[in-house]
Amino acid sequence: MMKLWFAPNTCARVPLTALEEIGEPFETALVAFMAGEHRKPEFLALNPSGKVPALETPQGVLAQNGAILGYLAETFPEARLLPEPADPFGRAQVRAELFRCSADLHPLVTRFVMPQMMTADAAGAAAIREQAQTLLALQLAPVASRLERGAWYFGSEWSVLDAYIAWIWFRITGSGFDADSFPAINDHYERAMARPSAQAALAREAEAERELDARGLLFRPPFAKGAKP
Repeated sequence: MMKLWFAPNTCARVPLTALEEIGEPFETALVAFMAGEHRKPEFLALNPSGKVPALETPQGVLAQNGAILGYLAETFPEARLLPEPADPFGRAQVRAELFRCSADLHPLVTRFVMPQMMTADAAGAAAIREQAQTLLALQLAPVASRLERGAWYFGSEWSVLDAYIAWIWFRITGSGFDADSFPAINDHYERAMARPSAQAALAREAEAERELDARGLLFRPPFAKGAKP
């Protein structure tokens, strides 16, 4: 059985949603960042980067969302987590869109939501956040353009990229990014989060939050929805 190491509200929500979509039994393991569990030797042996998600599989441990999601899509093709064109170039195009989320958008989310991770200087953090907001708008424009043409990122069928985009939107709008700036993405978020797999992932996160709260270890992002830095 696979085991997903995760923390609530993090990007681990994306493979968590994918696993729920697949429908096979899996286990979860909660990482308490406020207790420094991501820096303990036991977890670093799984993922030397000290980050979630990490997925234990029968073949070994995978880290990085792009790798995890690609593995799940290939291992469980019946779940249709990603389109699988017949030709190599078409498949590469699908992976390129996955990397757009993981390599272009995802790093900007961190800089917008938690710029203080990049610098201890308050003025510097504010500048990082402002620049991240500008770059997010640039990177989200082509995403919005695709979603204006269809219900899901790849058109008529849901894929795990829709879960990834929904998580990105959740994180940035929850930290003050204007939800009205891209109506197509905002509408897409509502559709994506209404999906049963997304609701099941949220339920697991809620249970994890209750556990962390009981331990006094629940992390709350520094910027509330609609707030300014």
